[in-house]
Amino acid sequence: MTVASAPPATASPALDLTIATRESRLALWQAEHVQARLQASGHRVRLLGMTTRGDQILDRTLSKVGGKGLFVKELEVALEQGRADLAVHSLKDVPMELPPGFALACVMAREDPRDAWVSPHGDGPETLPAGAVVGTSSLRRQVLLRALLRRLGRDDVRVEPLRGNLDTRLRKLDEGQYHAIVLAAAGLRRLGLQARIRRLFEPEVMLPAAGQGALGIEIVAVRTDVAAALAPLAHWATWCAVEAERAVSRALGGSCSVPLAAYATWAGRAPGGAGESAELVLRAAWGDAERPGALCEAVVRAEVATLEQARALGERAAHALLAQGARVTVA
Repeated sequence: MTVASAPPATASPALDLTIATRESRLALWQAEHVQARLQASGHRVRLLGMTTRGDQILDRTLSKVGGKGLFVKELEVALEQGRADLAVHSLKDVPMELPPGFALACVMAREDPRDAWVSPHGDGPETLPAGAVVGTSSLRRQVLLRALLRRLGRDDVRVEPLRGNLDTRLRKLDEGQYHAIVLAAAGLRRLGLQARIRRLFEPEVMLPAAGQGALGIEIVAVRTDVAAALAPLAHWATWCAVEAERAVSRALGGSCSVPLAAYATWAGRAPGGAGESAELVLRAAWGDAERPGALCEAVVRAEVATLEQARALGERAAHALLAQGARVTVA
């Protein structure tokens, strides 16, 4: 894997660029957002829509069929073959280790990183009918939801897996297959669906996934011309934060088969660019799907001015979790 590094934001010659993207409505919104930003800088940009294995396999959870890489493999093949110059991803769906020869060239400003409660039965688990079913796509949310339900005395509520893109999940809710679902708030906001949000879970209640709410742009590492074109789109404060978060997951195996959450925030004013130091506070949590009550939590902080320092903070958080009983997962 080529380690991510922020290129200097210097002027780039106009390029003809192709963006590889999944074809869901949210993925296309994200790609079109990047397209518009690049076009505003004078580049000529087209989209290459693709269907990934992650979009096709909907009857099993990601942890059972290959993990997050199912959403990016076909896009990486397009990059490798020269059919595309960059791929736009929801960063929480990007594996912690990229294949050799690929690089994370840009992380854009973060949307709302919180999880959202969507339901016709009120604004939280407290108002669900007896025996209700809540759907969600990740083991992280399943474990944190079950912990919340236990605290509320709602052991009658079942938490079940929910696969599919955002529109598919909402349709399943509207058809009555679930009484409520939990989704990333960022996707709902990007598609103008924020009116469907009944509650936003604060990180103290439901810690987000590493990279949640942020867009990452992947390229072939040798394409320094593309990296230069992407430099003005990068948001340094977000990039440092998500590098710390992703380092936690990487140190613990980087697998979606274990409930793992990580969320970093700046203690004061966020840094405006590389080399500017500020205090980064990283919260992380690790759960055991086989032991619902087992949850390890850690909070670490440090002055951070580089991506390397952000990753070191993430590794500290991972070591703190390991000291409490977390385990490294071998994919």
